[in-house]
Amino acid sequence: MSEENDPADITGRGDHIAPAPRVSVQAFCETVETAAAIQSAGEDRRLAKAHLRIQMGGLTAAVEAYQSSPTPNVIILESEHRDEEILGGLDQLANYCDSGTRVIVIGHMNDVTLYRELVKRGVSDYMISPVDTLQVVRAVCGLYSAPDAKPVGRVIAVAGAKGGVGASTIAHNIAFSISHDLALDAVVTDLDLAFGTAGLDFNQDPPQGIAEAVFSPDRIDTAFVDRLLAKCTEHLSLLAAPATLDRVYDFGADAFDSIFDSLRATVPCVVLDVPHQWTGWSKQALSSADDVLIVAAPDLANLRNTKNLYDFLKAARPNDRLPHYCLNQVGVPKRPEIKTADFAKALEDEPVAIIPFEPQIFGAAANNGQMIAEISSGHRTAETFRQLAQRLTGRGETKKQRSSLLSPLFDKFRKRA
Repeated sequence: MSEENDPADITGRGDHIAPAPRVSVQAFCETVETAAAIQSAGEDRRLAKAHLRIQMGGLTAAVEAYQSSPTPNVIILESEHRDEEILGGLDQLANYCDSGTRVIVIGHMNDVTLYRELVKRGVSDYMISPVDTLQVVRAVCGLYSAPDAKPVGRVIAVAGAKGGVGASTIAHNIAFSISHDLALDAVVTDLDLAFGTAGLDFNQDPPQGIAEAVFSPDRIDTAFVDRLLAKCTEHLSLLAAPATLDRVYDFGADAFDSIFDSLRATVPCVVLDVPHQWTGWSKQALSSADDVLIVAAPDLANLRNTKNLYDFLKAARPNDRLPHYCLNQVGVPKRPEIKTADFAKALEDEPVAIIPFEPQIFGAAANNGQMIAEISSGHRTAETFRQLAQRLTGRGETKKQRSSLLSPLFDKFRKRA
């Protein structure tokens, strides 16, 4: 999909917005359109931890409500009135507001003088109606992000449409490229606790890893999680899976949330290696990620599963960038394959990358505990991983691989090898 046609770019869904913490939000609306936008915002993944309540009546209803009840962390007020009435209503509300309560006002007037008066009264934000879902999400989440802070904690989830399609290998190579080529600090988080391969792929055998965190939820903070990280390179760390069968790894849907939150707070990029299983926590990991890459092989089962995942993620993350998918292990000799065009037609979207079946270089990398770029930095697949790293971190679009007149001939020789 080209940049100019990507709905994420048109609507701004690709913007990085840090999630809000567990806060209570109450909205008092005067129009059904504003109420609908706020309701939709409450269903966004970035406000998943917030407790939202909406009622009609605007400022008058808010003043009446808080005369006899404590105020929440955030109040959203819509008013269709003129300056004096808005300011008068806020002055009344101030008599009942707790000191820590943040107030967001949605008005129907584009008035600088009004805005200045609102700021004097401690209003956190002023939005002009009509508002959309993302404006509300950004306003609430922005209350808990330092305005001058550099955005950190972009979470990229990589999952296979089917077992054995190479999703872990691709996740690890993308993370390596993010750290090596983009010089961004990154953490690979291996979520396949029983059979994870990240330790093998990076030639690491750390004594501790993600199991220590997930089995000790009361100890989790940024310092504790940082101690569990194994250093792979200057900019790349690993939160390894134990890859042992001495325990059963059954977890609740939110088991990894505090771990991800701790990583978000200190690391610019977190790559989740999500195993091919459908549990509450794997569903949550994919739904809450900033970007998702589905890895598929070109066969019917992969097409069906990719379609199901793609449709689920589009519905679960309506205000986010669309999920991406790539085709891996393309061109296996004598294997019937579904054409890329048929994949794209079924998903109504083009793959962000097509990675050919090249067992020699991938096998050598796996056996040596290295990445493709370490084996051959100039290899075309290493370049593909660099492009994927740029796209998934919001630093550029992947380039379509250029084909020459000799490409069909090279493909024939490659298949015979």
